[in-house]
Amino acid sequence: MDEVTALYQALYRKWRPRTFDDVVGQSHITDTLKRQVAAGRLSHAYLFTGTRGTGKTSCAKILAKAVNCEHPVDGNPCNQCPACLGIDNGSILDVLELDAASNNGVDQVRALRDEAVYTPAAVRKRVYIVDEVHMLSTAAFNALLKILEEPPAHLMFILATTELHKVPATIKSRCQQFSFKRILPGDIARRLEYVAGQEGIDLTAEGAALLARLADGGLRDALSLLDQCASPDGKLGEEEVLSALGLAGNLETARLMETIAAGDTAGALETLARLYASGKDLGALVGELSALTRDLLVRRTAPEGGAALLTGGYDETTMRRLASALEPRRLMQMLELLQRTANDLPRSSNRRTDMELCLIRLCDATLDSSPAGVLARLARLEERVSSGCVPVSELTEEQKAKAAPRRAAPRTKAVQTEAAPVQETKTPTPAAQPAQTAPAEDRPPWEEERPPLPDEPVWEDEAPAAAPAAPVRQPSRPAARTAQQAPAQSAAPATGGSVSIWPDLVAALHGVVPAGVYPFLSNSAMVDGRLEGEELTLWMDSAFTKSMVGKTAVLQAIARTAEGMLGHPVRCKAAVGKPPAPGAARPKRAAAKKDKLDELVETGKQFDNVVIE
Repeated sequence: MDEVTALYQALYRKWRPRTFDDVVGQSHITDTLKRQVAAGRLSHAYLFTGTRGTGKTSCAKILAKAVNCEHPVDGNPCNQCPACLGIDNGSILDVLELDAASNNGVDQVRALRDEAVYTPAAVRKRVYIVDEVHMLSTAAFNALLKILEEPPAHLMFILATTELHKVPATIKSRCQQFSFKRILPGDIARRLEYVAGQEGIDLTAEGAALLARLADGGLRDALSLLDQCASPDGKLGEEEVLSALGLAGNLETARLMETIAAGDTAGALETLARLYASGKDLGALVGELSALTRDLLVRRTAPEGGAALLTGGYDETTMRRLASALEPRRLMQMLELLQRTANDLPRSSNRRTDMELCLIRLCDATLDSSPAGVLARLARLEERVSSGCVPVSELTEEQKAKAAPRRAAPRTKAVQTEAAPVQETKTPTPAAQPAQTAPAEDRPPWEEERPPLPDEPVWEDEAPAAAPAAPVRQPSRPAARTAQQAPAQSAAPATGGSVSIWPDLVAALHGVVPAGVYPFLSNSAMVDGRLEGEELTLWMDSAFTKSMVGKTAVLQAIARTAEGMLGHPVRCKAAVGKPPAPGAARPKRAAAKKDKLDELVETGKQFDNVVIE
């Protein structure tokens, strides 16, 4: 007999609540039940729902004792009368606990229904506690339905389930339903410290907090973990809990995450090879990486109240270091990739290869072609562009070539300002003599007299024609008019394939187009705009870029912005390919000017007093 009494009892059984006041974290339910017991307003059927270890069965037994207690105290059972003691030790058969998982047939429910009509022998009410009631078959539910609808006065049903959606609506409508919520980690930690103090366990506050996070809202799981980690001597802190529960591998997982955050593909593959050789299950490794990534994402998106949502297992220093190295968009991409890998591993023919591919994509986001990977790269690019962290050295040769003409654009205006103040008169050459016979106002606007446009290449055959124009004395009034017109001409938007309007248009589109589209427009290597007359063509590097930018709403927004800048209607279209080189259509004008000069020379040959050199 002494040997039987000396058997050890698990902590979760030894410290099971015996009154409603002992139940942790479910005051919204226990207060209601206490008021019903004290007032005698009890229902004939209750339905307790919630996750494991939250107190459903414990509250059912406390309620069964409270309704039969001879001396209840504020709705709580006294735990001293024969009814309470008999229910605790199982000697009173009028309070029966059934497991629906093993008694889910219609025959068992029919036998229960036949026994329920008899009055109790030792207590006031016959109570049936049916645990995991969702496991009953459809026929068993139908057999239970009738007695739930019209039960005898001495009968009470208390149903408990973790999967409420499997319980028929006809059963729910005949019960008072109480939903048990997950217990907060702080409440679990305080209960663990109290139990550890009563049991003589030196549990630190850090160890209690870690056990509370690992319990995932279930007090029974927390007590079981404390029972497993308890040691007769020495304190029980974070390191002791991790070592006792076999979670020391989390440190290796944290180191693997550090190599992923640093983009060290070789280091990640070496770590995987070492873990694989030591017998680490790849599915468990993916699960640990997913849990760590999820905790980092919660920490980045909910830094204030997210501590209660963490699964635990990692120290604060490691979590802070990893969270600062990974942005939320990257964490979302990593988590989606890990979830896909976890789903595919059970059906994989080579699990190690699939895991290696997953690590390679995690280390280098550019190799992940999924939408999440593309969005992660775009978010990183937007962040770098907004902070001005994109150096010129990272530009490609094509981007530098496109940026060069824009920096040389003010050259044309400087040439005009140097030519304006010249007042000296020189004898013109015979070739230029006929050009001065008409006043400056009556001269036709020949193509060679137009000032060169910004970004327009200098034509070699224009240099000789521009030389005699400098010493010619112009009247003061036309010179002033030319000086006033020069800024307007240089500021006017170029047409005919010029790209001078595109940088200003891109700057004006910030905040007009969607945030996911603007990075494409601002990248000259991906999108370049050319205006020809009233048609603006967006040249794009790939079909993917066209699918993102070439949407009707985006093109309409670009066209409206361009109309506001130019003052005339603009049509906008998208095309894939490289834009034509600036000045590709200019040789035709050069040929026309050469023809004019030849015509002038032929005309001069008709006069004897004209010498042509």
